[in-house]
Amino acid sequence: MELEARNQALQNELDNSTPTSRQNKDPVNWLPKSPARHTLQSHRNPITCVAFHPVFTSLASGSEDQTIKIWDWELGELERTIKGHTKAVLDVDFGGPRGNTLLASCSSDLTIKLWDPSDEYKNIRTLPGHDHSVSAVRFIPSGVAGSSGNLLVSASRDKTLRIWDVSTGYCVKTIRGHAEWVRDVCPSFDGRYVLSTSDDHTGRLWDISLPNPEPKTTLIGHEHVVLCCAIAPPASYPHLASMAGMKKPPPATSSVEFMATGSRDKTIRLWDARGNCIKILVGHDNWVRGLVFHPGGKFLLSVADDYTLRCWDLTQDGRCVKTISDAHGHFVQCIRWAPSVVKEPSVPNGDAQGDANGTPKKNAAPGVIDPSQIRCVIATGSVDLNVRIFAN
Repeated sequence: MELEARNQALQNELDNSTPTSRQNKDPVNWLPKSPARHTLQSHRNPITCVAFHPVFTSLASGSEDQTIKIWDWELGELERTIKGHTKAVLDVDFGGPRGNTLLASCSSDLTIKLWDPSDEYKNIRTLPGHDHSVSAVRFIPSGVAGSSGNLLVSASRDKTLRIWDVSTGYCVKTIRGHAEWVRDVCPSFDGRYVLSTSDDHTGRLWDISLPNPEPKTTLIGHEHVVLCCAIAPPASYPHLASMAGMKKPPPATSSVEFMATGSRDKTIRLWDARGNCIKILVGHDNWVRGLVFHPGGKFLLSVADDYTLRCWDLTQDGRCVKTISDAHGHFVQCIRWAPSVVKEPSVPNGDAQGDANGTPKKNAAPGVIDPSQIRCVIATGSVDLNVRIFAN
């Protein structure tokens, strides 16, 4: 028992000592501020994408210089440069089966590549199949769709989305429906749905648990190419529900109730699950490139070609409450929020999923995050060749 107590004390010490993980007193209301904690420089051409490792303080960035760079976002240092793609890297994402994290990347060279962070980022697989540039790639969380965390979704200029099994490298589904280039894709937290956006000015929500996914909802309203999308976390349901004029918010267990899309028409649109536009957020002076919901549920953050990062308050009808006007010195192409800290329950004589006698804990809904687990860390990337880390 003494060992356990000691172990816990050391763990607490660790939790509280890492500089960027300094416990923010009020993570639900934390917003990024200028100047950035770190400016990471090494790419030779514009940065197109960034992604956080789910556990370690690693950040991947992809660039038109054909490389992926791995940084320690805590220390602000370059760890390694990964070469393999023969054209611009357009997106990166960490994910895969729990405890076996992989890095996926996609490129204008028509391929998706999988890299193993535990083996010096060796290229373990290349997935060919798309007929044009692959613009976005995301791991699909394991969940309702019965996947074991082995699925990956990609979006391409060939107008399709594809779903891949990373353990075999096979394409298991090809999703057709968009009339033009598919720019972005976002999976739901339960792995059942994906939201995609396209040059055809629409967003589409697909139920990928079906053998032949059809658009469950089509989002119509943008007047130009829709570049980015995000699915709202359950923590935001109460605020978005009142914005939508609903009497009570949908249950937190429901995975897709509200969505956000950003477009070249300079607007961000908020949608309900039926495809009604509940709000248009106007403020950016140029193409909207990236969106991320605050895990605390109160805010939506956006970046754009007007060099800014903006914070929209969902409790105030979507009012823009903060603009970081000097986020970068050129177009801001991507934004990601650090994943929440996964705290494993310490269980002396039970399984890891349960309490002391091994009975499973009644967990909150899978999409609900305890505010103490929110990491107040954001990464952005830009045409100015910089990756920036905003942290408390």
